Amino acid sequence: MKNRSERKLSIITNAVIGVVLTAVFVLGFSYDKSAPIYGGETIGAIYRGNAEKNTVSLMFNVYENTEIVNNILETLKEKGVKATFFVGGCWADDNALTLQKIIGYGNELGNHGYFHKDHKKLDYEGNKQEIYITELIVKSLCGEKTTLFAPPSGSFSDVTLDAASDLGYKVIMWSKDTIDWRDKDSSLVYKRATGNPASGDLILMHPKPHTLSALPQIIDFYLNNGFTFCTVGENVT
Repeated sequence: MKNRSERKLSIITNAVIGVVLTAVFVLGFSYDKSAPIYGGETIGAIYRGNAEKNTVSLMFNVYENTEIVNNILETLKEKGVKATFFVGGCWADDNALTLQKIIGYGNELGNHGYFHKDHKKLDYEGNKQEIYITELIVKSLCGEKTTLFAPPSGSFSDVTLDAASDLGYKVIMWSKDTIDWRDKDSSLVYKRATGNPASGDLILMHPKPHTLSALPQIIDFYLNNGFTFCTVGENVT
């Protein structure tokens, strides 16, 4: 049962989300195609970070399993490393406390769209709306503006790149995919996360029980082999 402070936060959160969504759908987007943020150039998706710093990044795409997200945060804190959590808006709007915990523990929040749509199939406004609504929700709940966008299922088009760029985002993919959403095997997660390690690796995971089980060993592997961990934002700048 929720205590009084948690109930109060829930009421406030729902009110804030209602205001955000109403504003977005009523007002729509103002967009000046003649003055895009990146000088009119399409910014390509990023599959790897800096190859010269001997750093790697853990990235978690989150639409579910809040309890596991919190356990992942505790593991990261215990190991003294930080990661990037690309959150779906429809998950974020129900999990303000966990969003705040992600930031409070020194990790990074990224944007994973609102409804986990196939962005390759969306038009410009559809792409922009998915990203922007999530941005507003995250900012309203924890004061952080997201600037990195991970397309759900890794599906995107040139239109996605344009929309993300015009909103001030970098589109992030990965160099290592654990495929933990499909294969419920911690040993496979470990193998895929650590095979042929290289500086700048972006290691994709999800909040799954078998991923949580493999996470301490994945972290130890990289630390024992001379790598350090940083957020995706730090890795791609």
